[in-house]
Amino acid sequence: MNDRTQVAERDQKAVARREGDQPARRATLAPAVDVFEDSQGITLWADLPGVTKDKLDVKVHDGNLYIEAEAVVPTPAGLRLQHAEIREPHFARAFSLSPDFDTSKIDANLQDGVLKLTIPRRDEARPRRIEVQTN
Repeated sequence: MNDRTQVAERDQKAVARREGDQPARRATLAPAVDVFEDSQGITLWADLPGVTKDKLDVKVHDGNLYIEAEAVVPTPAGLRLQHAEIREPHFARAFSLSPDFDTSKIDANLQDGVLKLTIPRRDEARPRRIEVQTN
């Protein structure tokens, strides 16, 4: 990324909790994220193991991108859970988006526990070549 566009991680306290969540004794993990930028926009890849589409919430509000998810870790039939470090992991991450990006055209895809977000650059913010005329 360059200094003309901004995709910065925000403080985890900025991530809004969904209603009904119980804040006590719940581990919130920041998923690993890779961000790639080119002239067309950015592509963000977030690792969300065990997350299904119905437990994933991606929002854009006031120039911020919020990713929240709950992983489902089923106990196999016939087995009894003896110890679990994190039983139902909660993932949360927030980013500040530059006005150069068109948040109305974000494309999201979740496959095999990896969320891919494609955020295009606004047409007027894309680099363009200027044809120079000679006399």
